Amino acid sequence: MPPRTPIWKAIAASLRNDIAEGVYARGHKLPTETALAARFGVNRHTVRHAMSALADEGLIYTRRGSGVFVQTTPTDYPIGPRVRYHQNLKAAGRTPAKTVLSRETRPANAAERAALELGEGALVHVYEGLSLSDNQAIALFRSVFPAERFPELLSFLTDNSSVTAALAQFGVMDYTRASTRINAKLATATQALHLQISEHAPILRTISVNVDTDGVPIEVGRTWFAGDKVTLTLADT
Repeated sequence: MPPRTPIWKAIAASLRNDIAEGVYARGHKLPTETALAARFGVNRHTVRHAMSALADEGLIYTRRGSGVFVQTTPTDYPIGPRVRYHQNLKAAGRTPAKTVLSRETRPANAAERAALELGEGALVHVYEGLSLSDNQAIALFRSVFPAERFPELLSFLTDNSSVTAALAQFGVMDYTRASTRINAKLATATQALHLQISEHAPILRTISVNVDTDGVPIEVGRTWFAGDKVTLTLADT
């Protein structure tokens, strides 16, 4: 028989789901420990353990003398032909930001060569970072670009710049998403650390290819979204 899930983890998952579904909206006060203990049929210590886990994930916070409140609710993130991170979050009333984790130029692997239609031995620029919404980490990203076409691209990609603005420096004034694949995964230890979630928590991985106006691939990207912090939606534009 599979091992039983600890009760506190089951309670945390239930409350996490309530927050994700909007039962408790951003800024909403959660029921008291006593009320939650009665709801789940456990003691207050077990409830407190579950609440501590949610606080560590940045989903809730305690206001002394007032109770426990929802810190954040899932960010809607459209997936469609034109996906612009900063524009999407601003349209949703969120404040976008990002942190660059690494930038390097290296030989493309087989999958990258196929996606970008590159030859053997071609070099690519790899840009990795953390996407934030209202100062909460919601996704890890890895963007890969053909180095020959964009020789100095990495110098334009900083914490305060956008991919769109960087590509414009090389004459790419518009680009669209040609394909997107979405898979459910479990967070690794390092992903969990960056996203401030539990190891093996659910995450959504997208693999996308962007093309210029002539249909030539210019970027292949992988993004790992924290499953409880982001709602992916399909967009027509």
